[in-house]
Amino acid sequence: MTVTVNSEAKTAGGRQSPVGRGPGSPLERVTVNLAARASRALDQVVDLTGDSKTDAINRALQVYAYIEQVMHEGGSVLVQGKDDAAPQLLKIF
Repeated sequence: MTVTVNSEAKTAGGRQSPVGRGPGSPLERVTVNLAARASRALDQVVDLTGDSKTDAINRALQVYAYIEQVMHEGGSVLVQGKDDAAPQLLKIF
């Protein structure tokens, strides 16, 4: 995946502002080239949730950051399917 980040963010009035973080921060426009598999996954998430592609990507990055933080701190993330299946260790490829 190739990511190109614009170095500027625009406020509602179109003025340039520093890129911030957190609620109320200016938006940052990012251009992403998705592999076919990632594009299909994005379409699947949009179909399942009804979210926009932007919302789905934002949420996916937040979840990914959380999982990476847990693993970085020595923890693990388990996923349990339906019908009381045994929990499985989540693996990020």
